[in-house]
Amino acid sequence: MAFFTYSIVKILALLLLFCAPQTPTSNARSPLLIQEKENQKVVILISSDGFRFGYQHRTSTPNIHRLIEEGTEARTGLIPVFPTITFPNHYSIVTGLYPPYHGIINNRFSDPITGETFTTNNVNPKWWLGEPIWQTVVDQGYNAAVIFWPGAEVTKGSWTCPKQFCPKYNKSITFEDRVDLALGYLDLPDSQRPVFIGIYFSDPDSQGHKVGPDHPSITEAVARIDSVVGRLIDGLEKRGIFDDINVIMLGDHGMVGTCDQRVIFLDDLSPWITIQPEWVKSITPLLAITPPNNVSASEVVSKMNEGLSSGKVENGKYLKMYLKEDLPERLHYADSYRIPPIIGLLGEGFKVELERSESKKECAGAHGYDNAFFSMRTIFMARGPSFAQGRKVESFKNVEIYNILASILGLKGALNNGSISFANSILYPEAD
Repeated sequence: MAFFTYSIVKILALLLLFCAPQTPTSNARSPLLIQEKENQKVVILISSDGFRFGYQHRTSTPNIHRLIEEGTEARTGLIPVFPTITFPNHYSIVTGLYPPYHGIINNRFSDPITGETFTTNNVNPKWWLGEPIWQTVVDQGYNAAVIFWPGAEVTKGSWTCPKQFCPKYNKSITFEDRVDLALGYLDLPDSQRPVFIGIYFSDPDSQGHKVGPDHPSITEAVARIDSVVGRLIDGLEKRGIFDDINVIMLGDHGMVGTCDQRVIFLDDLSPWITIQPEWVKSITPLLAITPPNNVSASEVVSKMNEGLSSGKVENGKYLKMYLKEDLPERLHYADSYRIPPIIGLLGEGFKVELERSESKKECAGAHGYDNAFFSMRTIFMARGPSFAQGRKVESFKNVEIYNILASILGLKGALNNGSISFANSILYPEAD
């Protein structure tokens, strides 16, 4: 596949952003008869939501460490995209695109043109741009199976989320049952077996939000994730195919502790500017503001930063406001009309609230911060015929994952922000 420079990606992706994808005419589809290809590789991609880098050392995790020791690991973790939030990152992993180009710029946001609101249960393809790996797989004549991955239920191209390979999200389905479902796919005849299987686990993110990253319940959640990884390994070994399958385990973002003494109250800015509640599109950790048309966004940024840097606003120095086009370029968070015009970057672990409250406050956990913070990093480890044993690689951005998957599977990847050269450098031996 030809390598596209970032500038070309930027231009074409912006064009894509204004063109809603065509909805397939049918949501029902029989399993494909897989193209005959000798030694066709298979990938199982596991996501453990909110698995902060370092959690794997918090307790005994023999199964996770087996993947590490017998495979390839990012030595200081995987770097998420900004904002370091679940849906933008999961979709970046499977499309290779930064959020402005795949369209999912937050877990919840509004389209400023139509006024419609995106939520995490929205599967209308007009929101979801780019081409996820399962669509690439199916468009090129193979089967893919996806268990609860964000975006999997969206119908795009030849991908119709077939019932057999794409169960509707149901959080009551246990992690163990998800693993068993994936193993069952591998028991299908060669002509129907998926070459890509994606599995999503919601832990330890759910615990991290409640108690922060240092609580014993995180240790328990990590141990359970290790247990289900062990269940997968056992199932593959019993089938005699563990050494034939590429297993990639990663997360979407990290987690950091937040406490109430680390709060910035927007009403403290009233001597400089009054931020109306209806202007605020998201509050914390990603502060996003859209003032009305008769209010200058530049003036709002200027007045907010004046107040925040005055020394008279509690914790003010831990928040800096930007016009989105002035954000650090490394964040790749400007080129979408869906992104509000004003973005605030918070200090690590700090929160924003509209006004002071007398309610009881406690420490918890959050993510969504600048991806330069080490606490936002997550894990990457991969074992199988395409990965060297005991290899350590430097940290890399998760937009590279799509090309890694496509290269292993021998597919022509879609336009994306990753690099084919990077994918080839991490694979051993290189995919055919």
